[in-house]
Parts: sequence; structure tokens; C-alpha cells
Amino acid sequence: MQIELTVEIEKLSNLGYGIAKDNGYVIFVEGACPGDKARVQITKKNKNFANAKIVELIEPSPHRVNPICPMQKVCGACQLQFIDYDYQLKLKKEIVEDTMHSIYGGKLDVKDVIPSPQNKEYRHKIQYPISETRDSKRILAGYYKPASHELVNIKYCPIQPEYCDKIIEFIRVAAQECGISGYKEKSHAGDLRHVVIRSSAYNGKNLVILVVNSTRVFDKLKKLANRIFTELDNVVGVCVNFNSQKTNLILGKETQILEGEGYIEEQLCDKIFKIGAETFFQVNPKSADNIFRYVKNYISKNFENPLILDAYAGITTFGICLSDIAKKVVSVEEVKASVILADKIIKENGIKNVELHNMDAGMFFEKELKTKGRKFDVTVLDPPRKGCTTESLDYALQLTKNKIIYVSCNPATLARDLKYLTEKGCNVEFVQPFDMFPHTYHIENVAIVNICNNN
Repeated sequence: MQIELTVEIEKLSNLGYGIAKDNGYVIFVEGACPGDKARVQITKKNKNFANAKIVELIEPSPHRVNPICPMQKVCGACQLQFIDYDYQLKLKKEIVEDTMHSIYGGKLDVKDVIPSPQNKEYRHKIQYPISETRDSKRILAGYYKPASHELVNIKYCPIQPEYCDKIIEFIRVAAQECGISGYKEKSHAGDLRHVVIRSSAYNGKNLVILVVNSTRVFDKLKKLANRIFTELDNVVGVCVNFNSQKTNLILGKETQILEGEGYIEEQLCDKIFKIGAETFFQVNPKSADNIFRYVKNYISKNFENPLILDAYAGITTFGICLSDIAKKVVSVEEVKASVILADKIIKENGIKNVELHNMDAGMFFEKELKTKGRKFDVTVLDPPRKGCTTESLDYALQLTKNKIIYVSCNPATLARDLKYLTEKGCNVEFVQPFDMFPHTYHIENVAIVNICNNN
């Protein structure tokens, strides 16, 4: 027998579900907004909580709006698009506060979320899975339905640049005309697995990456790449990425340029960056620019000519943006291709005070302590979602004289690491959230950590 309840949605979880309670029992409701009164059906239940879906919206929240995308309910990419944007920002602040309270434990000063300069057409990295229809072999490109591998064929996406829709539509038609098949996940058959687009907010140019279920370039692929490059305006290059493994990873280990350039250009803090097929770079460049300028302004107000350590540096985006307020920036990144690209960007921007190291961050910290023994005024930590190891945090404490600026896309691992730093004698000055991903539950944070007790 299916269980149905009438509930009121109190708040939003860190994964974007509405939270309701039935006599203290927590129910996570998909597609719900705080303020909703709804009839819900329990879909999964255990001792501690239940999951549910809305059967009837009895009284909608005053913060509900019509989604800007007609596919919002089935696509799964924009979980909060039915909530007005200003209220999304308030909810995201609450998510950060709740996460800090539950994991960090103590009280932290969490600032109001700095909004994205754009909440439409903001996403400049597009990754579409590719499939095909069973009978007509028509190419499908889009996103998966929530919690499934059922592909939703997307013709229009309001959170990405409009021109990207034109690129995808062209590829749908041209791939079939070139005899290229879409990927069939269950049988691991078919040619084209994904289409990835890197699109520049700086100049509107685009790099197209065709991810193929192959280990080599084939004639039909060359023909498709040539058509994309020659028939589409604003496409500066077409690459192929080889991924013949049975994996959920989008990109394989090898990428080859088929037509034109292998990168686009982007601008942050008045510096020009090159972004290739596999380069890590924020998908929302204008919101990223807000973050880099915020950190730059904070450091310039508190330090004069500082020595800065840029750890987990990628293509040294922070280091390059901070170079003109620093005595020197020392950058460490373990991916060789990123360091090579960073070196090229540094030279093209005429920067002379950035020192690059191609090493694992923890290994570099240990080596730095044993050899040069430099003490940095500021250390910028921008690790992946999993956060830092305690060993890396210990090293960062030993290497830093004054402040650690910790940049994180995961409030949970940020809270964990801030708790560890506090236990080591540090003081968290504040946490500043930024909305990098409008209409989703994701939130970027910059935490300012004062070094009070160097160990």
C-alpha cells in the first residue's frame, strides 16, 4: 500500500530536496520549495528518514515561479529553477550555514551569497551524452533524467550560450549524414559518446570536442569535424577525445586536434587564459571573475607585496590573477598538461613573478619545508571536491605566516577542513559564498582563515 501524507516544506537540504517532518520524522521531498503545503507519496523509507514525491500541491510557496526551461522537470540539471532567484540565494546561504553547524560545530560568520552576474546563459562548458533512436538512428543529445540513464533530447537550454544549441543541433544532423552512430551504453556500441563544448564568455568563440568510442581517428569522424569547423561560425577548433572504456568518465586520456585550434581564450582579472579540451576552468567565467577579484581585493587590502602560495593551482588561475599585487606567487599543480599551459599563459601575459612547480601538493609542501623553508604570507587552497588531506593542511599551516584562503565547491568538506584548522589553533574570519551555479543546489565558498598558532 502506498503511503500518502500532507506536509509543509520547512527548508531545503544540501542536495536540493525539500525537508518536511511528520511527528519529527524527516521526509525529503523532490521538487519542493520551502513554504509549500503538499500531498506527498513516500517512495522510499528507512528508520531515519523517507524520500517522497509531490502528488498534489495544495498551497504553493510564494517563492515558486515558472521555470525558464520547459524541460526542467525531466532534465535534472537545474533542480531549483522553479524557485525565484533571490530566494535561491537565501536558501543557499542557509545550506552553507546548516552544513557548517552540523560538521564544523561552532558558529561561523557566513556572509550573504554574492549572486552570479548572469543566471541565464552562464554555463560555458557543455557536456552532452549522445545516443540514437532504435529505428531511425536519429542522433539524440541532451542530459539524463534524474537518477537514471534515460537520455532527454535537449533542443534548447537557457543556462548555456544560445550558440551552443546551434552547434549541438548541427552535430545531430551532420553526424547522421556522415554515417556516425550514437553510443549505446548497454551494448557498449556506437561511435559518438559525448559532445563537449568549451565556449568563451570573452569573445564568443567555441571549441568542440567529439568523444568517440574508439582508439583512432576514422574517415567519417574527419568528415564530421571538417563540416563543424567549416560550416559553423565561431568554432575555432574541433578535437577528438578517445574513450573506448566501459566507464562513466566523459573524457579518455588522449585528445587530438582535428581542425583549427586546440583551445579557446577567456578573460579573468584582465588576464587572458587559454582553455583546452581537458583544462579545468570554472564553467561560469563571470562568477569566477567575481571570486578572483574578491580574493585579490582582500589580499591587497591586508598585505603589501606579499609572498603567495597557490596550491592545487590547475592552470594557475589564482596565481596569475594575483601576480600584480604579489612580490611573488609560487604555484603547485600535479597535472603536467596544466602546468605547461600555465607557463604559456604566463609568458603571453608578460608575467615575471610566478614560479611554477609540477608536483603533488603534499609532496611539494614537504619538499619546501625541508629545502627552501620559505614562509608564505598567504596560502590559497583550491582543492577538488574531496577537500584537503590532514597532512596537506598540516603542511600548509607550517608554510603560512598569516592567512589561508580556502576556496571550495563542497560545503561539507570545507566545514570538515575548517574544523581541523580551528582545532590546530586557527581562527575562521568568515565564509563568503558565491553563486557559481544558478538554479542548482551547488554553491562555491571562500573561507578566510587566520593563522593564530603556527605549529
